[in-house]
Amino acid sequence: MAERPGPVPVERLRFEMPPVHDTVEEERAHRKERLAEALRLLARLDHEDGPAGLVTVRDPGFEDCYWVNPFGRAFAGITPDDLLLADGDGRVLRGTRRLNELAFAVHVAVHRARPGAVAVVRTQGPYGRALAVLGELLAPLTPEACAFYEDHALLDEFTEDGPVAAARIAHALGPYKALILRHRGLLTVGGSVDAAVWWFVAAERAARVQLIARAAGKPVPVDHRNAVLTRERFGSDLAAWVSYQPLRHGGDAPMASTS
Repeated sequence: MAERPGPVPVERLRFEMPPVHDTVEEERAHRKERLAEALRLLARLDHEDGPAGLVTVRDPGFEDCYWVNPFGRAFAGITPDDLLLADGDGRVLRGTRRLNELAFAVHVAVHRARPGAVAVVRTQGPYGRALAVLGELLAPLTPEACAFYEDHALLDEFTEDGPVAAARIAHALGPYKALILRHRGLLTVGGSVDAAVWWFVAAERAARVQLIARAAGKPVPVDHRNAVLTRERFGSDLAAWVSYQPLRHGGDAPMASTS
């Protein structure tokens, strides 16, 4: 009988951490690169909404200015050079393509209401939109869904894009990481592009599980205490940033463990 092999040294698990930049120019270049990369990733995941989907990132040096994908340009081919820089009044300061001014107004309102929100994502996925049609919040059915427990909201009215709706959307989002817009879909925010995009992807996945579970039977939610504990573990922007890294490198990211 062959001798059972003994244990071998295993590399200690390490998480890539968010980079720290020495200059505003380096931070700007990093945010633009991450934004363009995120748009391409959202296209790969089929989270694109024709000309309406937007992802914005706050410029680190210019007050009330934001980098954004141009109107009518497919997510899949976006590069940092394609991005527009627009101010809070919707004036394009850098770039030559057209800005989706109505959708951009919503993002500006959110950025202004949430100074700590570096990035805002609003595009489409089938499950988030289906949940929005039902007018339901995400239920704490999985650890991924628990990250949103008592940390997302529902705007229970149909809103068109534009300055009037923008104020209502920003108010409805409040201090939370995500908002379900009735009949429209999901909006997420984060302290980095990586975190904001991960919250969108995670919310879309949680919505998918919720809808499948409802179709199959009666879902059993995680109890309040454990839902809160799970949110405290998985619900931070740092956990989102870590969870996003395998996804952006082409893999299917698991939930990050920060223990």
